[in-house]
Amino acid sequence: MKYDFIAIISQGITGIKNPLLQIVGSVEVEDYKFVLYIDGKKTDYEFRMILGADQFVLEKELTEKDKKIELKIIVDGKEYPVSRLKNRKFSRINNKIKGRLKKYFKKAGVVFGVLGRGIKHMWKEYHFLIPISLWGKYLKELKIRIRLHDSNSFYNPFNTTDYNDWLKKYEKFEEEKELKYKPLISIVIPVYNIGKKYLSACIDSILEQTYDNYEICLVDDCSTKKETKDTLKEYEKKDKRIKVKYRKKNGHISRATNDAIEMATGEFIALMDNDDTLSPHALYEMVKVLNDDKSIDMIYSDEDKLDLNGRRCDPNFKSDFAPDSLLSSNYICHFTMLRKSILDEIKGFRVGYEGAQDYDLFLRFTEKTDKIYHIPKILYHWRMVEGSTSMVECGKKALEDALKRRKINGKVKISKDCPYYYIEYDVVKNPKVSIIIPTKDLADTTRTCLESVYEKTTYKNYEVVVVNNNSEKKETFKLFDEYKKKYDNFKVIDANFEFNYSKINNLAVSKTKSDYIVLLNNDIEVITPNWLEIMIGYASQDHIGAVGAKLLYPDDTVQHGGVVLGLGGVASHTYVGVDRNSIVWGGRLSVPYNYSAVTAACLMVSRKKYNEVKGLDEELQVAYNDIDFNIRLLKKGYYNVFVPMAELYHYESKSRGRDTTKEKYKRFVYEVNIMTDKWEKELLRDRFYNPNFSLRKCYMLDKKEKLK
Repeated sequence: MKYDFIAIISQGITGIKNPLLQIVGSVEVEDYKFVLYIDGKKTDYEFRMILGADQFVLEKELTEKDKKIELKIIVDGKEYPVSRLKNRKFSRINNKIKGRLKKYFKKAGVVFGVLGRGIKHMWKEYHFLIPISLWGKYLKELKIRIRLHDSNSFYNPFNTTDYNDWLKKYEKFEEEKELKYKPLISIVIPVYNIGKKYLSACIDSILEQTYDNYEICLVDDCSTKKETKDTLKEYEKKDKRIKVKYRKKNGHISRATNDAIEMATGEFIALMDNDDTLSPHALYEMVKVLNDDKSIDMIYSDEDKLDLNGRRCDPNFKSDFAPDSLLSSNYICHFTMLRKSILDEIKGFRVGYEGAQDYDLFLRFTEKTDKIYHIPKILYHWRMVEGSTSMVECGKKALEDALKRRKINGKVKISKDCPYYYIEYDVVKNPKVSIIIPTKDLADTTRTCLESVYEKTTYKNYEVVVVNNNSEKKETFKLFDEYKKKYDNFKVIDANFEFNYSKINNLAVSKTKSDYIVLLNNDIEVITPNWLEIMIGYASQDHIGAVGAKLLYPDDTVQHGGVVLGLGGVASHTYVGVDRNSIVWGGRLSVPYNYSAVTAACLMVSRKKYNEVKGLDEELQVAYNDIDFNIRLLKKGYYNVFVPMAELYHYESKSRGRDTTKEKYKRFVYEVNIMTDKWEKELLRDRFYNPNFSLRKCYMLDKKEKLK
């Protein structure tokens, strides 16, 4: 039963007690109708069409008595059989058992994998002679690790089935309340040769809004398709809030949207494409924010797409406003509402940036205001459209213009890995950099670090300051003497007191006079020759606080790709263990992104900003002093940024060892308590990490019932 005009993507009957028929397919003809037969009898069931795509999803609850299921399609008055299924309880039970077994075997694999790594660690550290005082700690860690590695404890938002399961359970909107402030919202939509069903779906989703003080400004950009104009005329008569203008000459999307803005009389402009749809609560959620703060000029929400099966997919759970993330890509996108007075001031969209016209607009708009608000709810659904080289090039042009307007010297580059951008800022006035490296013995490790700095670094105006913390071995002092003789820009400072990472670095900073500080572990090895130029470029921007590099394990997997607050406790690194060249969500390992924190294993900051926040907190001797430092920079209004173009190897914690003794563990708990008491609010809500994501596993969605 194969026909050119229809294809079945998936089909089946699930459920043991309550059978459920599911058929997903696509249709390539305009006029058709489905008929569902159960045991030869025609039903009056209507199939469900997914708006925005030529797909259908048929779902029908069955009974045990329903045995033979047949789906037919009627095209040009003729009936064609499409699908035949038998409803057998044995088959449903068999499928259920297979699914359960697969789930249990997967979980068993996780448990044995975690146990194997734990056994290896216990042999290496203790030869299995673990102190009784640490048994409780390791049992707790074992349970946590099993849950963290168990994919059944999370929904993967980038898996369509997982994402739709999560939506069914957890996508909820609060009960709407009466709003005191109800501004007129003008929704502007450029229209061109769009099919009726898509345009109707778009307009209907607006007419179904729970907030009613809006107008729809549609501009037809001289469509040649009669269906498009007929649909506009039909809706023009439907509702007095719908305004339509018909251009006599095609001017492309920027001109058409500007015409729509000129028609608008609202205080705010909401941007929408002619084939996308809104959540029914979209406008209410936007105006609710304005009722809390009328000074806000720009509001944007999360969004998702419709896949080829017609299901919602590929959610974009965004961060709060992040200026450096915006310089890497148009992460803001839809659904966005803008104050019209500012739009008028910047003269709307610019012709010649088609394909990246929204990106260019947002770059210019955010130069006029910092009153920007993000709603972490999905309010917009758009059809998947492939990008093009011209769109990427237009975005590059928009970024280059932004640098000129802001009087910033630098070059915009397109990432070789993904269609996003990074900026190579010019290093101005050849500033001096102090690279501070604390160490205690481990001469071979420190030598590897020093050799990589001196032999690979292309930037010349730097000094290396090794801070000697109670070294005892002859080879360590021999190494110091060797480098003192070999390099004029090398010196050693003694810090002969109990290990205190914060105090050691603060001491070194006080003994130097450079423009920029690099905090660098002695178990780091430089990979990228121009790492200092890259990091100086970002650290020299007025709005940026700390700058962190991409750190790799020796096997070329990621050790540091930015830090999320509250993840796994106080804070954790993102993408740990992922391959160095992985193209992850949003190109986060390829282009710069704002994070709340970056690791001090390799961190650059200007001396002025280091001193402004009074350096590292010396009460935090070992753990989380860098996280605390990053948060204090945020509190001063700076943005921290992760720059993956600068890569270094990190052999991690060789100098100090692991927190395996009872005393070290007590100190660790003490420092955790300091952080949770001091930064409770920040650890509960990292503004650069969407609150829909889990705090147990990065960029996953929680199965919340698992937390009970």
